[in-house]
Amino acid sequence: MATTKLGFIIQRPGYKSENQKLALTHAIASQSVEIYLDDDDEVICDVAFTGDGVLNCIKDQKALENYDLSSTESHIKMGLLCDLNILVCKEDLEKFGLSKSDIVIDAEEFGADVEVKVVPFEEINKMMDDVNHLLFF
Repeated sequence: MATTKLGFIIQRPGYKSENQKLALTHAIASQSVEIYLDDDDEVICDVAFTGDGVLNCIKDQKALENYDLSSTESHIKMGLLCDLNILVCKEDLEKFGLSKSDIVIDAEEFGADVEVKVVPFEEINKMMDDVNHLLFF
């Protein structure tokens, strides 16, 4: 059984950029490759928001209503629905005066079983050490 671990680090805010959505789209798409893999092979994907990237996680942003764009919030929720491991850096949230209650945590309305995890950077750093492929956005 071969396991390929992918890590996506989102470190830029979503303003004037589609990078965060691109990272989430790639992470979600990575979960659809199972049909091309040999039996017992799998792809595991982790997404971490660090630095200014944590601003992408603020809930109730009105991208669709104000700009006619799909929101990063909906991408995060779709990632949770695909059982992605989504991490948000605790220290960076605190730097902006934000808490767990200010960000997207779950996708209960879609029936997702997993939630966003607010973790210390140490845990994100460990995740980065454990992956086979690491991409920065």
